[in-house]
Amino acid sequence: MIKLIDLTKTYKGLRAVDRINLEVKDGIIFGFLGPNGAGKTTTIKMMAGVLAPTEGRIIINGMDLASEPVAVKRCVGFIPDRPFVYEKLTGLEFLYFIAGLYSLDHAPSLREKISWLLELFELTHWQEELIGSYSHGMKQRLVMCAALLHQPRVLIVDEPMVGLDPKGARLVKDLFRDLASEGITIFMSTHSMEVAEEVCDEIAIIQAGKIIARGTGEGLRRQAGVDGSLEHIFLKLTEGKRIAHERPLSSN
Repeated sequence: MIKLIDLTKTYKGLRAVDRINLEVKDGIIFGFLGPNGAGKTTTIKMMAGVLAPTEGRIIINGMDLASEPVAVKRCVGFIPDRPFVYEKLTGLEFLYFIAGLYSLDHAPSLREKISWLLELFELTHWQEELIGSYSHGMKQRLVMCAALLHQPRVLIVDEPMVGLDPKGARLVKDLFRDLASEGITIFMSTHSMEVAEEVCDEIAIIQAGKIIARGTGEGLRRQAGVDGSLEHIFLKLTEGKRIAHERPLSSN
């Protein structure tokens, strides 16, 4: 469902993403992990069509993003790490605006679909309120509604749990599992090792713009040579060091 071929992004001579080659099957939740500045968000923005690659190709659902950008974006839902919304619109107006971008504004089932999404993300009570009055978590849930409105085949997600309370995070985890069971591919970047370990079928770790490991949780354990949590595996593979939780004793 997703194929990245020699994907590269260069900024002023610095390779933020360095010739990534990656294939992701349909109907799985694929976790994309890495330290800060590793190239996760840059990769995701290129996949979503927000940034243009310096080199390489992005194939989604059998289509090349460079040559068929509109067709690719019609089958992709994008959830960024920070919700970008029009705060002078109500939640309901925003979803109808998004529907219009996908030529769904006259679809007979649109109202029913919007009502279902608003209820699912517990925004029905707020649908007539201006988005400017929403909390960060509510804006994040509204963006998720918008990303699912056109029934995408691929969902590209950057830090989905940011700003969500525990109940919202549980909802999103369960929803992702349900979507994957329906054949939707989810490509998800996250800093939360707990979330990745709980919901992801496969994981890739990126460091300094390169994929340094990929596999299931068990496969990554074998690559790292450690038997422990995903956090231990991640630290081992990225050569991270634990930060001591205890302060050194004062010499005074």
